[in-house]
Amino acid sequence: MDNEEIVTFRVFIAEYKTKLTEKFKSRKKWTPPNKNHILAVIPGTILDIKVKENQRVKEGETLLILEAMKMANRIAMPFDGVVTSINVEKGEMVSKNHVMIEIQPL
Repeated sequence: MDNEEIVTFRVFIAEYKTKLTEKFKSRKKWTPPNKNHILAVIPGTILDIKVKENQRVKEGETLLILEAMKMANRIAMPFDGVVTSINVEKGEMVSKNHVMIEIQPL
C-alpha cells in the first residue's frame, strides 16, 4: 500500500478526512500579494504612463492606462504613496501578474 497521508479538516461543525495527492503536495504554495506592487490583472498593452519615479501620488489618482481586450483600463493608486519604480514603458505588452509599478506608502 502507498504511504498516503490522511488529513482531517473541519468546516463549521462537520469533520472530514481525506488523502493528499502528490499533485496537491507539490503545488505552488499561495503567498499573499505584495500590496506595494501594482500588477497587471490581465494581459495587455501600456497605452500611457501618468506618473514618474519618486512622484508622490494620492489614493485614486491614475498611474497608467492598460489596454486589454480593446478596452482602456485606468490603473489607480490604491493608497497615498510614492512611486519607487516603474517597470514598464509606453507601448509595452505585459502579461498577467507582471509588476508594472512599485510604490511605497506614506
